[in-house]
Amino acid sequence: MRVGLTGGIGSGKSTVAGYFRELGVPVYDSDSRARVLMERNPSLRHQIESLLGAEAYLGDLLNRQYVAARVFDNPALLASLNALVHPQVRLDFLEWSEGQQAPYVVQEAAILFENGAYRQLDRVVLVTAPERTRLRRVMKRDGATEQAVRARMNNQWDDVRKIPLADFVIDNTLRQTARTQVRKIHRQLLGLAAAGVPSDC
Repeated sequence: MRVGLTGGIGSGKSTVAGYFRELGVPVYDSDSRARVLMERNPSLRHQIESLLGAEAYLGDLLNRQYVAARVFDNPALLASLNALVHPQVRLDFLEWSEGQQAPYVVQEAAILFENGAYRQLDRVVLVTAPERTRLRRVMKRDGATEQAVRARMNNQWDDVRKIPLADFVIDNTLRQTARTQVRKIHRQLLGLAAAGVPSDC
């Protein structure tokens, strides 16, 4: 069974992903795998350079600062980049998940709802937190200004739009509470997997 894990920037979805890992659940980190694919897939690299210019790479490495500066204030350019990268991540995730032996696996991804990928998963877990909490977390983590963080938030749907589409919602305002919620959801997902929930993939 394939389960999506998503949440807006600063919601703490990576922390929640860690709680699933503690329970022995295989977790696929879409963001880190996307970077690997962007650097190691020659065809994808060529397409990205055609879209953003040769400056998108520093030698063999993705020039993340340059790419972020180009796309985060340009929704159309960001959408074009996502259209190149996300299909490759999807294929990579499917290949990875086929090799796992656990009752279910988790795909951690920031924009499962925005890009429609949630429709290809069996269940989706949404991580939420108050906007001010999210802002504070990202500003502290990245050393970013509030304006810069809000610009990134604007590229994602708000929780009001995402909650009706989610199968499970985790309030990650307090970490210990979130950990308890993960354990509860884990038990439910194990039950669904044992019952043989059909895959949409």
